[in-house]
Amino acid sequence: MQQSNYKIIISGGGTGGHIFPAIAIANALKAINQRHDILFVGANGRMEMEKVPAAGFKIIGLNIAGLQRSFSLKNFLFPFKLISSLLQAKKIIKDFKPDAAVGVGGYASGPLLYMAASANVPCVIQEQNSYPGITNKMLAKKASRICVAYQGMEKYFPADKLMLSGNPVREDLLNITNKSAEAFEYFGLDKNIKTILIVGGSLGARTINQSIQQELDKLFEAGVQVIWQTGKAFYDSAVESARKYESKIKVHAFISKMDYAFSVADVIVSRAGASTISELCIVGKPCILIPSPNVAEDHQTKNAMALVNTNAALMVTDAACQNDLIAELKSLLNDINLQTQLATNIKKLALPGSANAIANEVISIIQKW
Repeated sequence: MQQSNYKIIISGGGTGGHIFPAIAIANALKAINQRHDILFVGANGRMEMEKVPAAGFKIIGLNIAGLQRSFSLKNFLFPFKLISSLLQAKKIIKDFKPDAAVGVGGYASGPLLYMAASANVPCVIQEQNSYPGITNKMLAKKASRICVAYQGMEKYFPADKLMLSGNPVREDLLNITNKSAEAFEYFGLDKNIKTILIVGGSLGARTINQSIQQELDKLFEAGVQVIWQTGKAFYDSAVESARKYESKIKVHAFISKMDYAFSVADVIVSRAGASTISELCIVGKPCILIPSPNVAEDHQTKNAMALVNTNAALMVTDAACQNDLIAELKSLLNDINLQTQLATNIKKLALPGSANAIANEVISIIQKW
């Protein structure tokens, strides 16, 4: 039987942690039926407005921004931007006439899903974190299904709406085992030297960057080579600092070939965003996590502790990073047994079929609506 062609909105973004899962869901929907019409809705000026079109999908931007955590005059504009975004979202839904809406988190998902539910469009929330944000808690009452990545989420959401799906990851990460030869060549690195991958998320991480920058000499005492993703803001400073180790360190503002980076890494240093952790579980390498303190409800620490408590990763707090990171990293590099334990345990937490599971659930909900 030929399946109907559906119109589906996917909304959210802000960071790679929201954007890449959204694109993975869109690709899974297209794999089910190439004729499904997918429209993304993001926030103007945010990363999704560049990354989504590059992945081959249409996107419309809302004039929404988040509340600043500290006092800022920008917060006085928030109510006006929210009202404007709700009106924009209402028009998008009226014009596009979606069969379903999927929210992946980020500024735009709140207004879009709220207006979709108000227009009697079935909504699916993809909650990536072990501790949900306030927007998804509010939207849960109107959602048809809430796809989660962690056990025990009935503490926050109606149990009958929950589906344990995991977080979707980039398709090219699902099989990295045979990519190391071309990856070493791509980065210009030596396959016989231990490789450390340092990533601070798609936008970079100042504390991690500063900790690495001030301790480069100590780091290279361990006889390693490094791939360092800095984000745009820190890139020039990092390049200057790394100049005397040019052959042993490869500095990138953003790494587009993350499958290559993961394939050559012996140890990974990373933030603890939900999507990042899902990717690390798929990749199955020993990790040191440094949760960002600059996120709502401190959810990165909760994400990291879910791994630490099962001996699947190590954690250094952001506050202790500059004093402890390099020592912890060198200790891990010298402990082969611990590396093996961490790699084995983190791999057990992987849920590789997440994007397909969510896509199939979206279609199922449309058909029952």
